[in-house]
Amino acid sequence: MTVFPKIDVVTGTEIMNFDNAFLRNLPGDPEDRNFRRQVHRAGYSKVLPTPVRDPSLIAHSREMCQELGIPDATEWETAFAQVFAGNRLLPGMEPFAMCYGGHQFGNWAGQLGDGRAINLGETIGPRGDRWVLQLKGAGPTPYSRTADGLAVLRSSLREFICSEAMHHLGVPTTRALSLVSTGEQVMRDMFYDGNPRAEPGAIVCRVAPSFIRFGNFEIFTSRGDLETLRRLAEHTVRADFPHLVTQADRELDAEVYQRWFDEVCQATATMVVHWMRVGFVHGVMNTDNMSILGLTIDYGPYGWVEDYDPNWTPNTTDAHGRRYCFGNQPRIALWNLLQLANAIMPLVGNTEPLEASLQGFSQAFESGWQSMMASKLGLDHYQDSSDAGLIDGLLQFFSLTETDMTLFFRRLAEFETDTDAGDATRAPIPASLPEAFYHPDQIVGPVETSLVHWLGDYRLRVRATGVPDAVRRANMNRVNPIYVPRNYLAQLAIDEAEQGHPELTRQWLDVLRTPYTETVGWEKFAAKRPEWARDRAGCSMLSCSS
Repeated sequence: MTVFPKIDVVTGTEIMNFDNAFLRNLPGDPEDRNFRRQVHRAGYSKVLPTPVRDPSLIAHSREMCQELGIPDATEWETAFAQVFAGNRLLPGMEPFAMCYGGHQFGNWAGQLGDGRAINLGETIGPRGDRWVLQLKGAGPTPYSRTADGLAVLRSSLREFICSEAMHHLGVPTTRALSLVSTGEQVMRDMFYDGNPRAEPGAIVCRVAPSFIRFGNFEIFTSRGDLETLRRLAEHTVRADFPHLVTQADRELDAEVYQRWFDEVCQATATMVVHWMRVGFVHGVMNTDNMSILGLTIDYGPYGWVEDYDPNWTPNTTDAHGRRYCFGNQPRIALWNLLQLANAIMPLVGNTEPLEASLQGFSQAFESGWQSMMASKLGLDHYQDSSDAGLIDGLLQFFSLTETDMTLFFRRLAEFETDTDAGDATRAPIPASLPEAFYHPDQIVGPVETSLVHWLGDYRLRVRATGVPDAVRRANMNRVNPIYVPRNYLAQLAIDEAEQGHPELTRQWLDVLRTPYTETVGWEKFAAKRPEWARDRAGCSMLSCSS
């Protein structure tokens, strides 16, 4: 493994400043050979990325380069691709894979761990922020089980795009620095039907203050390894929740861990409210895919609710039970938090404060959801006496005809409520609103009547606020995006990137940097799903291999 010079040849400055606290504070795996195995009484195993043949930069986040305090990737593109494909290490990088377990689809799965993710290290950015750099698809680790630890371009592009899009949408999320092709082919059975094929390989460099998951705590409690559990919890609180520690040398007690869990519950509620706001469906909310920081993590078979359907799941593995469907996400988040509470119970010793925090999650989500829906409708606050029925009426209308959620709220902002229009309980359908319907010809009869009456109720509610339409429109457009990472657009970008043409990916990333600002010339990035994409693989549902 070649070590890359610490001084950048372009700027003459240090590239990164590493401080690998996780490795210092957690016990490591004493076995240094890289083979699949059960790893006990260790938080991590040191492992090197597998070198690839011909790394090439497809796309990168210039914002993340700035956060890390490194030159933009275009200034050192060849060397950048070598580093963030895992072929070379910067001084201070100490690659490792984390040990964790998890509940998958409601069942305890035992040891899981970083099976195709390798952490390069923790770097301190120019503002003092701690960032963990993690390569996904960089080869096998002791936790790979029967897999090869590699990743294909289609899944890597989707993760890269969505990580950065979610950030710009204002959704708590892990980030992505780069998308690098490996110049190699990877065998994948996309449909799990016994017909694997070779696909272009790729590696995403993911970035977050921490990649610690609920499952990191579960694995040690399940094994009765309470010493490592305590060391992990202490590291997590001191590194990521330092405000809970009043004195640096104070031993953390049950009260600190109680308050920490309460903050995890509140952050998770905030995250899920944002998911519901923009129509994001995670698709695989296993406890090993839940961030301790309340960040969206592990973009696998995720999807976007295009025609509003609370029962929709993007995950083919979940098609039967729909455990992880759009409408179920709040309930599953609570279930996952319960598993975390069970895992940290030895640190707290009392169920009552943990139960109170779980109840706090439910209350925080409910109030957050109400406020969020009010803001999507341009209301100054949620008014229980009127808005519960108004919101329920809208969701009931959505069930009558296929409606693009993103476009509906954007076009609803254009609805004029200031002008009188005869019957106060009825309102004409705005000219632009049919753009949100997949079958505008169906807006007749009872469906049309339902919409007209709802618009009348909505107009009366808006008028009661006294907020002028122009102000309401601006407020709505700040919380209702016009551009989201639509499933079919991701597939189009993948199709072109697999042919060696990354231009669409880069252009789409530019569009997603300003998701709330409608721009002339970008209409194709706002269009609802075309009919050809309704059932096409990659445009509707995906497998976990995607």
